[in-house]
Amino acid sequence: MRDRLSAENQDLRARLAEAEETLRAIRNGDIDALVISNDQWLGERLFTLEGSDASYHALIESMSEGALVLTAEGLVYYANRRLGEMLKTPHQTLPGTAFKQWIKPIDHPWFDSLLRQDSTLPAHGIEIILVATDGSEMPCHLSVSVLPVGNDQVYFSLVATDLAEQKAHQDRILAAERLARSILDQAAEAIVVCDRTTQVVRANALARQLCGVNPLGQFLADALPLELQSGARFDLHEFIGDHDHHPFEAHLALQDKTLTLLIGIGPWLGSDGSILGSIVSLTDISARKSAEEQIFRLAFYDPLTGLPNRRLLEEWISHQTVQYIRSGRHGALAFIDLDNFKTLNDTRGHDVGDLLLKQVAARIKTSIRESDILARLGGDEFVLILAELDSDPREAAHQAETVCAKIHREAREPYVIDDYECRSTLSIGITLFGKHKTSLDELLKRADLAMYQSKASGRDTWSFFAPEMQQALESRARLEERLRLALQDGGLWLAYQPQIDRTRHLIGAEALLRWKDGVEGMVSPAVFIPLAEETGLILPLGDWVLDQACAQLAEWAKTPETAKLTLAVNVSAHQFQQPDFVARIRDVIARHSISPNLLKLELTETLLLKDVTEAAYKMEALKALGISFSLDDFGTGYSSLAYLKRLPLDQLKIDQSFVRDLLEDSSDAAIVDAILAMARSLGLQVIAEGVETTAQHALLLKQGCNAFQGYLFGRPGPSSQLDSALA
Repeated sequence: MRDRLSAENQDLRARLAEAEETLRAIRNGDIDALVISNDQWLGERLFTLEGSDASYHALIESMSEGALVLTAEGLVYYANRRLGEMLKTPHQTLPGTAFKQWIKPIDHPWFDSLLRQDSTLPAHGIEIILVATDGSEMPCHLSVSVLPVGNDQVYFSLVATDLAEQKAHQDRILAAERLARSILDQAAEAIVVCDRTTQVVRANALARQLCGVNPLGQFLADALPLELQSGARFDLHEFIGDHDHHPFEAHLALQDKTLTLLIGIGPWLGSDGSILGSIVSLTDISARKSAEEQIFRLAFYDPLTGLPNRRLLEEWISHQTVQYIRSGRHGALAFIDLDNFKTLNDTRGHDVGDLLLKQVAARIKTSIRESDILARLGGDEFVLILAELDSDPREAAHQAETVCAKIHREAREPYVIDDYECRSTLSIGITLFGKHKTSLDELLKRADLAMYQSKASGRDTWSFFAPEMQQALESRARLEERLRLALQDGGLWLAYQPQIDRTRHLIGAEALLRWKDGVEGMVSPAVFIPLAEETGLILPLGDWVLDQACAQLAEWAKTPETAKLTLAVNVSAHQFQQPDFVARIRDVIARHSISPNLLKLELTETLLLKDVTEAAYKMEALKALGISFSLDDFGTGYSSLAYLKRLPLDQLKIDQSFVRDLLEDSSDAAIVDAILAMARSLGLQVIAEGVETTAQHALLLKQGCNAFQGYLFGRPGPSSQLDSALA
């Protein structure tokens, strides 16, 4: 008997050695189950606890998995301590009990099949649910081995691994996956995740909608054949691994329309930081682009003729003069006015006059090159820019004269308007530009003088800007000198025009520079401000205005009624572009000890667009001090959402040119509506300037404007004048 027991225990030790090696492999993550060796003894114990057997017992008892041996009838023959913990019962009480009672009923059929040995055991075990004494359930992975013990009888060795934490972890992963999928599907933009080969591995609902089909497994270029603005095909390969790029626009042609999409690309990173692919976002900005184009056309094109207006012309001149200074070539500006147009309008009506203007515009366009620009200023006035003329001024003048002669010949032919035949002639004034940087205003003044010379010569002809017309320019030079003296002698002062809210309460004012000249009396800002900008006087003028404005804020702070009034100050492009502009503002605020949040700087679109990045940097620095910003003359520039979103603006100022004809011109009303809608979408305030009538005020209120400035509420005047507005 002792010999047989020794032999059986020796065999058991060999099997447990194998179990120890297997357990080590489990803990190293090499395998997921432990199989306990069989015993061939049918006595009361599976192994003895004497001598070296104690180490194997300790091994099994220290396992983090539950271990047990079942008889062929399903009774517990042996159970380790961990199994007792899992079942929440002392493990010493388990031998002799039916193991089936600890198994959830749904898994009973499998257990019965195991005892009958009528099914093949799973190669990697099986997952079942154990039910503890207190009724709690524990998901387990059960590894099973059959232990032949002789006489055709078997025992079963089982290792139960607690899967509760693993299941909880899997549930958390699944929940996170569902949450991520839900967030992606609810995103307002299409999102596509691609691997390094650009194959789509995930796409949210909007992306699938854009593709028309589920794009999973397709290459992005096939699923979404995007076209860049350059006309090239979009290739994601060029962006993989590139972290430094800005969103860009692309077009996607669908069956019934073409969408404009804003494309953003970011890296898809693995847990170790390696790049697994790309995350591509596609935002449909078609409606926004359409709105921008509509605003652009309303702001830059004449609605009657479709020609560029003065605003676009000014942008073009500014660009071209710089080029011509570099190249040495000339351009010419021709101011074209219809002769006796007022008579036609008064006798035949405005409808006939409008039709004539459209036909005149069409004829002029047939007489010029594609590189030339024809614009309509308003009424019966057109401006023609002749581009790329000769570097020799005499030859350039001859080229301009040749074009104008052709225009005259075409214009003399009769016009047929609604079966009515009429004739019209043109008076043209021409001036060359290119040798020096000259503003559109200056060129128009020169050409206008020349045009009136044509009128004085009997109409239906053209004239060049002549030397004798230089008298006006000399007068301008004398005015410049007196402006310099005014800076020193105190001839300048600030006028304050009230700004009110929708309840007509005074909320602040705009500081406006005024000049009383000893020779000419009051000089219009429209005259001396451009002069100051051209001569560089705008810099000392700007410093003087800021100093006086801050001094006024300090004075207002002494009285409770005016202590909270804001003061808007216009800043010129020359001022803003100074490298130390931020420091200058900081110094003047400190010098007068004012609250920065009461100072508002008014900037123009042209100023900001010169360098949007630099402008944003300076504005952010001033914003940190508490200063606010208003975009002056909004709507007269590009009015693009792209740059508005990049700048820390607080307010848009509707230009008075839109307010003036708000009730008569549907285009101006549409522009105002568009500006207010854009401001609401960006969370910006809006103020309308140039409000002169109650009807204008009422319509602006109805459209949703909340702040106003204009003669209706008070003309610019001394600060004491604001007392009546406060009252």
